[in-house]
Amino acid sequence: MNIVEKAAYLRGLCDGLEIDTTTKEGKLLLAMVEVIDELADAVSDLQQITDEMSDELDEVAEELLELEGAFDEDEFDEDEECECDEDCECAGFHYEVVCPTCGDSIMVDEDILALGKIQCPGCGEDLEFDMEECCCGEDCDCEE
Repeated sequence: MNIVEKAAYLRGLCDGLEIDTTTKEGKLLLAMVEVIDELADAVSDLQQITDEMSDELDEVAEELLELEGAFDEDEFDEDEECECDEDCECAGFHYEVVCPTCGDSIMVDEDILALGKIQCPGCGEDLEFDMEECCCGEDCDCEE
C-alpha cells in the first residue's frame, strides 16, 4: 500500500466512524486527515518527478559513457603517450616546444602543430613549425 492509499484508508476510517465535526476533537481529526491527504498527494507527485529525473539521469550517464568511449579509442599511439599520470598538466598533449626567445616550455598537440605557427604565451614571439621530414629522410633534429 502506498502513501496515497494509506491516506485514503484513514479518510475512510474517519468517515466510517461518523466523527462529529461540530466538536473540537472532531474538527481536529478532520483537519489532520485533510493535511495527511495533501501531504500524501505532494509526496506522490515528488516521487513521480524523482523517478522521471532518475530515468533521464540514467540516459545521460549512458550517453556520457558512449562519448567517453569514443574519445578514449586510439587517442594516442604508444610512442606518443604522455608518461605522466592523468592529473599532469601535459595530459592530452603530445609534444613539448621550447620558445627560443624566452625559454618557456609549451605543450602542444598535433592540431596545434598542423596550424604551422602559434604565439608564445610567455613573450608573444611567433613560433613556426615545419613538419616536413628531414633531408635525410627521417624525423630527426639533424642539420643536414
